[in-house]
Amino acid sequence: MVTLGPGGVAALVLVGAVAVGLLLWQARELRAQQRRQRQWLQAEDERLEREVAQRTARLTDLARHLQDAREEERSRLARDLHDELGAFLTSAKLDAARIRSRLAGTAPEALERLTHLVATLDSVIGIKRRITEDLRPSALGHLGLVATLEILAGEFGERSGLDVHCALEPVALSPAAELVVYRVVQEAVNNLAKHARAHQVWLGLSQRDGRVEVSVRDDGIGFDPQHLPGRSFGLEGMRFRVEAEGGALAVESGPGGTRVVASLPVSWMVAPPA
Repeated sequence: MVTLGPGGVAALVLVGAVAVGLLLWQARELRAQQRRQRQWLQAEDERLEREVAQRTARLTDLARHLQDAREEERSRLARDLHDELGAFLTSAKLDAARIRSRLAGTAPEALERLTHLVATLDSVIGIKRRITEDLRPSALGHLGLVATLEILAGEFGERSGLDVHCALEPVALSPAAELVVYRVVQEAVNNLAKHARAHQVWLGLSQRDGRVEVSVRDDGIGFDPQHLPGRSFGLEGMRFRVEAEGGALAVESGPGGTRVVASLPVSWMVAPPA
């Protein structure tokens, strides 16, 4: 057994104290390093969040610009169809009518062909009118949102053969928000005509507690909103339009049918509905 003298004990105590001090120093350094690492990670997270937010804002602005440009191009094309093509078709119809009046009783076969031509021109004029309204609904500015949606519902019912039920109330929205509502309804009914296998459609528009709600519901086969196809751009386009106006879009669907609901803030700069 080794016996330590006073000097050995003192040396041992000194070594222990140095070891303890070194361990404490290492622990402080480790904590400081961990703190610096956490601060760096936090700063990096904040930087990445700012970068993501900036890029998201730029992409949102770009998407909004492209959407506005698309609507502007639709308006230009609608004007061209209405003014130029409409003038040509009307002129052709008048010329055919004049020729038919001059051939009355003289050339039955030619008269029959001219009658058919006039009927064809009438059909083309009707198609032109429908395309023009799809591109830019002129009724929005002249008749208001409720009447425009009623027209859209009526034409959709005629084309699809579905029963369309409307419960539409006057609401206070800006012209831009009214166009958003129209596009949402237009996209929703087009989608259900393609996929829903429905028999009836319910279209609603109301204003409650400072919010405007528009809904499109059908009694079709429905789908799973959580498992949409990768290229479901119709719903994403509707969602972007609504959110760009400060609103929200919800989709509820199941075997009993689908309900698309868009909620937008009231535009108080517009006179409230009577």
